Amino acid sequence: MKTATRKKLKESLLAYLFLLPSLVVLGIFVFWPVGFSFVLSFFKWDFRNMNAPYFNGLDNYISIFEFDYPPKYSFFGSFIFSIGYILIAILIVITFYTLITVFSKKKNTFLLLLNAIPIILIPFLKNINLYHMIFFNIVVFILVFYNFKNSEQMKLYRNYTWLNVAAIIFTYVMIEVSKFNENGLLNFFMDAKDKNLFVKALVNTFYYVILTVPITLAISLFLAVLLNSNIRFKVFFRTSYFIPFVTSVVAVSLVWKWIFNDEFGLLNYFLSWFGIEPIRWLKDEKWTIPTIAIVSIWKQIGYDAIIFLAGLQNIDQFYYEAAEVDGANSWHKFSKITWPLLSPTTFFLLIVSMIGAFKVFAQVYVLYDGLPGPYNNSGMTMVYYVFDLFYRQQRMGIASAAAYLLFGIILIFTAIQYKVGNKVVEYVS
Repeated sequence: MKTATRKKLKESLLAYLFLLPSLVVLGIFVFWPVGFSFVLSFFKWDFRNMNAPYFNGLDNYISIFEFDYPPKYSFFGSFIFSIGYILIAILIVITFYTLITVFSKKKNTFLLLLNAIPIILIPFLKNINLYHMIFFNIVVFILVFYNFKNSEQMKLYRNYTWLNVAAIIFTYVMIEVSKFNENGLLNFFMDAKDKNLFVKALVNTFYYVILTVPITLAISLFLAVLLNSNIRFKVFFRTSYFIPFVTSVVAVSLVWKWIFNDEFGLLNYFLSWFGIEPIRWLKDEKWTIPTIAIVSIWKQIGYDAIIFLAGLQNIDQFYYEAAEVDGANSWHKFSKITWPLLSPTTFFLLIVSMIGAFKVFAQVYVLYDGLPGPYNNSGMTMVYYVFDLFYRQQRMGIASAAAYLLFGIILIFTAIQYKVGNKVVEYVS
């Protein structure tokens, strides 16, 4: 017994000694800077207190959220209204399945009537106060919970989980941008971004993430499916799509800077063939984030397509052959075989793409010659905000606090993705 224990301890010690050089390097260049910057976020350390920084508690975090002028809407009130809009979006999607069960099985008619009441009240929500909205949210939550207890429509709902999630998000966004909404989070952030630079950086970053991540994944999946089919010059196309990913982001941004030029750029030249007036890609505030997104999508597509292609080639052809025997068409094979079995690959790319999108910086810096957009900080992103505080304003304490706020936001969204992923991702041996 003692001999076996000594052998186990010896093996463990050898394993840790083998890892020790890597742990030392990680400790010096990763763990120590991360820990030091966290401590620094609680200190007043700037160009005035360079030699004598002092502890100021949460003042750095508080100062980040100070507004130049009071916002028109309260965050808490906007949050409560947006929670209600999310619940209504879920209810609308569920009601679609309730409608199916009513027409197909002549059941759940009363439930359909109950679901219709909050949906009909949507146009009147902008006129109610906060306390009424809280009561409305409680009622809708109970109704949604009751719907989830209905086994028949939930069986239909679970068959199209990803599609339902997309439908809920789309419905929620439509409610937020509609004329029926005056109190949601969207209106709060649209008003607050002009009164607080951190909020502006947050809004711009989320706008960039929403633009780049879904579009990149959709185009990459389409290309991967094409590259996985029997087409000629597959090796050439794979290499062509992957080259932008391995090319320096600075070089890519410089090339696109020339393409976006509003006077002699290629993009406006091609658009002129269709009678479209020249667009001021690099000089118009409203095109700043879309311009950055186009560059990032073009650069990232190759990597995502190759990962999707690896996932496609890992799917056993037996599933497709069995589906063909059952008379399945191309759409059935994609929706019932390809997409579910690609869910682990999609899950991985979704997490990696989202984290990378939140850290966008180089494209902004190169496209706009070191400035956060053409004017009005229209290209200010979270990482650029930290960079500006640290290197230009030399407010190291506040910059560290902002960096940890970004870390917290990424951590929250990653945790949500893992939570959802554990339920919808299908791992097949």
